[in-house]
Amino acid sequence: MALPVRRNKVSSPLPACPVTACMGLLGGAWAVNVIWYLSAHPRRFGELRIDIPRISARVLSARLRELESRGVVARRVMPTSPPSVEYELTELGRELLPAIEAIVAVGTKLAERHGHHERPRRRAAAGS
Repeated sequence: MALPVRRNKVSSPLPACPVTACMGLLGGAWAVNVIWYLSAHPRRFGELRIDIPRISARVLSARLRELESRGVVARRVMPTSPPSVEYELTELGRELLPAIEAIVAVGTKLAERHGHHERPRRRAAAGS
């Protein structure tokens, strides 16, 4: 006999679920990293590429445009020759920092628990 389905007592104000809205800001690949590296002070595109060496220029550019369109990052053209662009967090972007810091704290604990490895080691083949 199948078990009855229980109703969830936590209401979700659809379609504007606050968790979904926040995760929409953080959900893109590398978005959290970009926000993290902008948390101290404004950075130029090339500086962010150095901060996040594994991100491609194409993805970084797309992520910056996306975060700018969502009000998380502000883009400022500097009056230099040649022109330079700096990116910085907006007030909304700064409001995300405590959540990201909490994720970093948990990630640090997990890394310590699992010996600081980014990926599991391969097991040696039998008989080696």
